[in-house]
Amino acid sequence: MPLLGRPARLLIQDLEILRLEGRRQTPPGVVDRQHQVQPNHIYAELRPKEYRDQPQPGPLTTVAVAALYLKIRTQEGLEGIYGPVDKEAAIVVLEQLRPFLKGKDALAGETLWDQLYRLNRHSSRGHFMMAISAVDNALWDLRARYFEVPVYRLLGGPTRSKIEAYGSCLGYSVQADAVRNKCVELKNLGFRHQKWFLAYGPGDGAEGMDKNVELVRTLRESLGDGVEIMFDAFMGWHLDYAIAWAKRVEPYRPRWIEEAFAVEKIESFVALRRATSIPVASGEHFYGRWHAHEYLKAGAISVVQADPEWCGGVSELVKICALASLYDAQVIPHGHSLHAALHVVASQSPMICPLVEYLILKMRYYYHFEKYALAPVDGMIDLPVRPGFGIEFDPSKIERQTPFRLS
Repeated sequence: MPLLGRPARLLIQDLEILRLEGRRQTPPGVVDRQHQVQPNHIYAELRPKEYRDQPQPGPLTTVAVAALYLKIRTQEGLEGIYGPVDKEAAIVVLEQLRPFLKGKDALAGETLWDQLYRLNRHSSRGHFMMAISAVDNALWDLRARYFEVPVYRLLGGPTRSKIEAYGSCLGYSVQADAVRNKCVELKNLGFRHQKWFLAYGPGDGAEGMDKNVELVRTLRESLGDGVEIMFDAFMGWHLDYAIAWAKRVEPYRPRWIEEAFAVEKIESFVALRRATSIPVASGEHFYGRWHAHEYLKAGAISVVQADPEWCGGVSELVKICALASLYDAQVIPHGHSLHAALHVVASQSPMICPLVEYLILKMRYYYHFEKYALAPVDGMIDLPVRPGFGIEFDPSKIERQTPFRLS
């Protein structure tokens, strides 16, 4: 019988990608644009010059802003929404997933995920898996709205009332004076965990290595022992470089070194983990539980950073958490976005999922069009209580709303 008078099935009528456009204000000058090391920085012509903030006094300037959101409508009149979604994923959703999903039961989440995964020979990687992730997340929102509860309630209920966020400092200058001021400021805002982005790699020679070590030393000396410090090298290093850096900074007790190598170099991750006491992290470019399992079986990492926007959605991230628990590893999702990650973390043991990532500068504008943007207070994010992911648009910020078109 239908639950409390609700329909027993929710048949998908259509999927659409909404393009929202508006404007926001931004400070003048060149600030908060520190580069991080990139794989291509081994080439001199592709390696940026040393960065310094160059603030210029003056009024705020206005810039255009746009975002894409996926909406799934059912024949019974219920809707699910998720976003922002990447343009690459939106194209796959409209071209390949939309025709297949029409008429399917939105309540059959496991069946739909499995069928989408089997739909295309390239489904296990890249943009196709990103599209599956977007659909899966929107379906979780729809189902939670059907039951009139937040998504984490459908995942088993909350394990705590607040989730601690670590401050992800992408864009902040790594000049010593700027680091001292900013890290203490963030500590006073309640960020007991801070991740900083290393700006130099093998192409920068010994001087670059010294600067990478100086960043770690400056943070530890400025923050004391009560704040955890983490570091991201975004696939810009090789094994010998990573080991050399690790040996020099071990006395400062980093919480982890993240994505020192490209994801396919699993043996380098294994070797680094064996060579240092610093925990090794990676996973934002994992696609599905199989990819995560490969790393866990090899003993390559102790922190899994799978991203529910890219790894297969809420459904897959929950499975990755179960796998990680078998290896006594933690899952701290990559913070490209926040909605799905927060709800999964809220449903898991704090032993497995202790934190969410909060990209401080990005999140200032990422949810520009939403009424209830997630944000930490004293380093903690209160669990949302609205149905689904609680995504609701703010009409006052939307100047134009149109369907996203493929051509």
